[in-house]
Amino acid sequence: MTPAPVVVRLGGWLFRQRTWLPLPIAAALIFIPAPPASSVRPFWIAGLALIVAGEGIRFWSVHHIGAISRTRSDRLGPLVASGPFAFVRNPLYIGNIALWAGFAVIAQLLWLAPAIVLLLAFEYHAIVRWEETLLAARLGEAYREYCRRVHAWLPSWQARAASLPSTTFSWRQTLFSERGTLIAIAAGIVVLLLKNGM
Repeated sequence: MTPAPVVVRLGGWLFRQRTWLPLPIAAALIFIPAPPASSVRPFWIAGLALIVAGEGIRFWSVHHIGAISRTRSDRLGPLVASGPFAFVRNPLYIGNIALWAGFAVIAQLLWLAPAIVLLLAFEYHAIVRWEETLLAARLGEAYREYCRRVHAWLPSWQARAASLPSTTFSWRQTLFSERGTLIAIAAGIVVLLLKNGM
């Protein structure tokens, strides 16, 4: 058996560690002082818009994929190709990137936002390579066909994966599954309000 490429092995490790990996980013947002600004309002409006968009993408995604999105193991569910997964293969990660960029904007650290995007893009690229290796091995041609139709990162509005049944979970289940992220968002906003002396 051929050993997995380095990026795939790294992706597996990053996947298992992904709970604590954002902590250095959070620390940077809290402890790096913001440059002086005449008004913080535009930063908050733009940052909150990104956060709402990111969480909206996550919420829609979790509504279709369910609690499997919270797993820390290599346990996989069925192929999900409905909702946002009909347009792009990794909407949860896209939502996460938007969330973190939004917090950087609220913190008035505009220079840090692209650095966060690049760092998370590298992390998620490796994780996706690992996930896709597992999915291709376990789901076979159905998954490879899905990958041919739906792009990994750039939404393809032509690529509706209508041949697979739509899956959804109740909005109550979705909210329950996403509660940790919602609590983290609320805590982050409170901490940045305190940092700005608001």
